[in-house]
Formats: sequence, C-alpha cells, structure tokens
Amino acid sequence: MNFRIPAILIPLLAAATLHARQPNLVVILADDLGYHDVGFNGCKDIPTPNIDSIAADGVRCTNAYVTFSVCAPSRAGIMTGRYGQRFGFEHNTRWLPGDIREGLPLTETTLAEALGKAKYHSGIVGKWHLGCHPDLLPLKRGFQEFYGIPGGGSRYLPGEHTISDPALVKNEADSYRLWMMRGDVPEKPGKYLTDAFSDEAVSFVKRNKEKSFFLYLSYNAPHAPLQATERYLSRFEGITDIKRRTYAAMVSAMDDGVGRVLAELKASGLEENTIVFFLSDNGGSPENASNNFPLRGYKSSVWEGGFRVPYAVKWPGQLPKGATYDQPVSSLDIFATIAAASGIKADPSRPLDGVNLVPFLTGKDSAAPHESIFLRKIQQQAFAVRHGSHKLVISTSDSKPLLYDLIKDIGEKNDLSATEPAILADLEKRRAEWNKQLIPPVFGPGINGPPEKRKKKK
Repeated sequence: MNFRIPAILIPLLAAATLHARQPNLVVILADDLGYHDVGFNGCKDIPTPNIDSIAADGVRCTNAYVTFSVCAPSRAGIMTGRYGQRFGFEHNTRWLPGDIREGLPLTETTLAEALGKAKYHSGIVGKWHLGCHPDLLPLKRGFQEFYGIPGGGSRYLPGEHTISDPALVKNEADSYRLWMMRGDVPEKPGKYLTDAFSDEAVSFVKRNKEKSFFLYLSYNAPHAPLQATERYLSRFEGITDIKRRTYAAMVSAMDDGVGRVLAELKASGLEENTIVFFLSDNGGSPENASNNFPLRGYKSSVWEGGFRVPYAVKWPGQLPKGATYDQPVSSLDIFATIAAASGIKADPSRPLDGVNLVPFLTGKDSAAPHESIFLRKIQQQAFAVRHGSHKLVISTSDSKPLLYDLIKDIGEKNDLSATEPAILADLEKRRAEWNKQLIPPVFGPGINGPPEKRKKKK
C-alpha cells in the first residue's frame, strides 16, 4: 500500500528533518520590565498569557539576575556571556558614532559570531545599544540581519520618527526620532513600533525556517517614553493611573508579539526544536510605573529590584514543563546554554562566566549553577554579591557593607552585618577577589579612552 504525505505537511517535515540536531534559538528581551509585571511572577493587572506560556511550557527561574542594572552593560553580558566589567563595559553607550571605544569591544566574541561557526543564520530585531560606530553595528558583529534601533531607544508612535539620516542625529534625544535601520539602510516605520518589531520577528522565522537560526528579539518596550495606541490602551480602562495604564498597554503589545512569534514557530514545525528564553535587561524603572514587588529598589540600583528579573526558558523534550527553579541563575547562562546545545566552543582566551543550564534545570546536576553572582557599578563604587541565600550590598562609595538573607528577607529590610560577621567577611572577600579580575571602564562619564592610553591632564 502506498502512503502519500499530504502536500501541506511536506515543508513542515522538511524543516523538522533539517533541524533534527541543531536547535533554533530565540532570545526575547524586554526593556525595563518590572519583576512583578508578568503573570508568572504574580502580576494581576496586566495579563501576559503568551509570555507566561514560555514558563508554563518550560522553566520559570525565580532567582535570575542580569549582569548590570542598566540597559547597555546588561546587553553586553547577554551578547558575550561575560561580565562586561572584564572588558571595560560599565556604562550605557551614548550616541557617538565617531568613537569606536563607545561600545562592545572588537576583542569580544558575540553570540552571533560564535554561532556563525556552526552555520547559524542570526538576526536581531529591535534595540542594539552596543555601539553606534559603523564597525560596532550588528552586521559587523556576526548578524546577517538587523532591523531596529542602533542606540538606546526610540519613540513608538507613527509619525514621530522624523530623522531619516543617522548623520543628522546630534544627540540622544534626536536618536529617539531616527528611522529604523534595515541592515545599514534607514527605513521609516509605518506602525506602532512594538508591532513593527513583532512583524519583523515573525517574518524572520517564516523566511528562515529551513535554516538553523538565532533570533534576538530585543524589544525596547516598556522603556520610556510611555506611548501606546488606543488598541492597547482600551484593554486597561480599569487602571486609573495614566502612567500605569500606558505601561500596561505597552507590555500587552509586547505580549501579543511574543504570542505571534511562538505561534509562527509552531506553524512552521519548529516549536519542538527551538530554545526560547524570555527575560528583562534590568529591573523596572520608576520612570515607567513598573512594579518590582516584592523586591527592593529599581533599575540602576544594586538592590534586588535593579538586576533581578523575570526569566523563563523552554525547550520541549529537553527541559521539564511547568517547572520552577529557585537556585540563582544569570543572563550569562544564555550564551553558555546555547553554545552547548549548538555544539560551539567559546574562545579559550575569553572564557565564559555563564554555565549550561540544562543539567541544572533538568535535575541532573543538583548543585547550584553559580558559586556567586556579582555586580559592580564603578561610578558609584557600588557592589552586590549573591552567595547562597546571602547577599552583600555596598550601595554607595561612603556606605558600609550590608548583609541580607534573601530567602528569609527578599525585600532586603533586615541588615545582618552586625550579627553575622563571618558571613559578611566571606562575601567581602569574594567581592574583593572578583574585583581584582576587572578593568576600569573604557568609555562613559569622565572616561577618556582605554586605561593604558589615558594621559593625565597637565
């Protein structure tokens, strides 16, 4: 008896066969999203069913950290799998396209560059923020496709992108009105920006479903300015605070886009062989009415609300479904996990700071993925060290070290430094040893180039 495969199934079977070994990779990054502003972390006033589905179909990580509490250095950690303080990336980049120092150093290997060795096709949709110099832009850093924002942000509403030529951008405010870049060519967006990014991400999956691909969907929502269309605002008429209502609308638009991407992965027969990460680049900001409950602090701080973020990952058949993982994990682990899954090796001269999460999330390895997790903000001489349940905090250059037990005191209210001096001393020793491995920033406020080339003013 002859069995004929229905024509509609042939492309799906072909895609499934092609990707039998190499998984597709999707990293979805929100911008300034509050810890409590997704359903899987308890949010009630902003439904996020599509984002929540990543946790429901995979693993929700409750103690997840990024490498910095503001945008660009955090993104540098994700893109390299290394603490940015190791290579001098410790400030937000500014719109300085003539300065090659202002961004991710060319000495660092990006995730896209590493995946290129395994014949992956890589695309970024959305916010870059790792340098505006032509040699620092995505197409020079391993990506084959780029549609989005070279700098730190953008306005959202149609008609507000009034600058077509990057050469006409004079300052940061101007950069928020710049047209999008498609590759290295400016292109005017025709709709609400979050929707435009979602459209492009769906198109990327459709166009590349017969390839092994890496999609970095880097939304700028819900970063300021607070702007949303009536389509999304109308969903939240019950929220009376106009800032919170607009923020909710922006998160909802992003959630819709996440749903569309997930649906396209399924329709293309790729869902079962695709790793999907979702996280925020840092904690919620007081500027955008976000909610970091039950954490203390906001974006830019060394408190939990600054760099502890919503985080979920799914990989059907490889990771458990609907699981919760409570050990500390890091955004640094994205690179290491993807490297292990795709069979690439890190540059031995630039060792990764992250780990492959799969053995830990599956329970094959019962140890903690990280002995310690660190944060340094050199401009404020501020530090944080998470080790086990305890956390060391030095919030400013003139403040004494504080100690908290985050399992018992997630809100960092009860300082234990006087009652637990041995634990405090151990974490302070770890902080000092890690700090010795780092270099000063090579760009940013008050910085005049790489350390070895700075000259004292006469």
